[in-house]
Amino acid sequence: MTKGYLHSSRKILLILLTWSSLFVLSGCWDRVEINDLAIVLAVGIDKIEDDQIELTVQLAIPSQMGGGKQQGSGSGGQGNKPTITKKASGTTIAEAASILQQRVPRRIFWGHNEVIVFGKELAGSGIREYVDFFAHHPEPRLRSFIFVSEEKASTVLEVIPNIEQSSSQFARELARFQIGLKVTLKDLLKNISGESRAVALPRLEYEFDNLNEKKGGLNINGTAVFKGDKIEGYLSDKLTRGLLWVRNEVHLATVSFVPENEERYMAFKLLRSNTQLHPEIKDGKWKMTISITTEDDVIENQTNMVLTDPKVVAELEKQLAGEIDERIELTLKKVQTEMQADVLGFAKAFAQKYPDEWDQVKGNWEEKFTEVEIEVTSKAYIRRLGMSTKPQGIPEKELNEE
Repeated sequence: MTKGYLHSSRKILLILLTWSSLFVLSGCWDRVEINDLAIVLAVGIDKIEDDQIELTVQLAIPSQMGGGKQQGSGSGGQGNKPTITKKASGTTIAEAASILQQRVPRRIFWGHNEVIVFGKELAGSGIREYVDFFAHHPEPRLRSFIFVSEEKASTVLEVIPNIEQSSSQFARELARFQIGLKVTLKDLLKNISGESRAVALPRLEYEFDNLNEKKGGLNINGTAVFKGDKIEGYLSDKLTRGLLWVRNEVHLATVSFVPENEERYMAFKLLRSNTQLHPEIKDGKWKMTISITTEDDVIENQTNMVLTDPKVVAELEKQLAGEIDERIELTLKKVQTEMQADVLGFAKAFAQKYPDEWDQVKGNWEEKFTEVEIEVTSKAYIRRLGMSTKPQGIPEKELNEE
């Protein structure tokens, strides 16, 4: 009977514990409905007078974010816009956000933010202290894409695109398409305190088809190069392409050039590419060898060349590799000699292979970086010659088959 009593007591106690745990696990006391949130899709930060910053947020209008409507192109006013922008100023982002919250009837939620844009003037004075907000706040995504605006960041967020639903979505898709650099908040936080103390960010510009309605589009226009946390200068689209080759981040590329002994262009589309950095320190001299292997397709042939001879293809591969080398060398000259900003990844490569030697120069890496000897060696392989190996519209007697 004692055993039965103990068994029953344990059973009752287990039931009581199970039921009591349900009261703890089923709590919804801190639940927040989506209708109570002001969802941030993009953030713009500009420097204004009196040493203050202007914070612009692009907020989603949930009732207008459905996929069944073409947003931003109607004439019904704000009623059919999928987003709205709000602004506030302060000495810090946190202060501006607090002031902004007073003007929005819902709790501002940063967890869906996908784009952060720094205005031109702010980027020129330094971005480190403003990046800190996004590093400390628990809600912003580390995967948010970072851009520098050619002018004010607020204007970028106010653009109503003709294609995508909002400027934040437009900028996000540009980053994912990897036309230029793709830099996330995580990348920025890592690089701004990394070995080289240099950062490269995509430069975002806007254009209006209709200025009064702020309808238009966005595009990536080169790269902003930072030393420390301040802009040192800009790279054009062409030089940005060379930067992408060196950083092994090139995904979409078309190379066009006039082959030797020809008068018209031939164009090649990138299939895949691989770049490796080989640092070397010998007899006190620092050297970096950049080895690139690229595979391409012929997508346009304006010349008289017939691409059936393996010797012709081999010569084109050699010339294609030379074109890539030339583009990279232009970028190296700009970055290494003029800007003296290592956005190429050299510092990390030397630090990993030669940690002792790196410790001796890391304090003055900007100076040492300019002294590094650089050698570029590219190999190009033409994989496919196109639907036709002969140029179109040219008489047979004018074709060059040698």
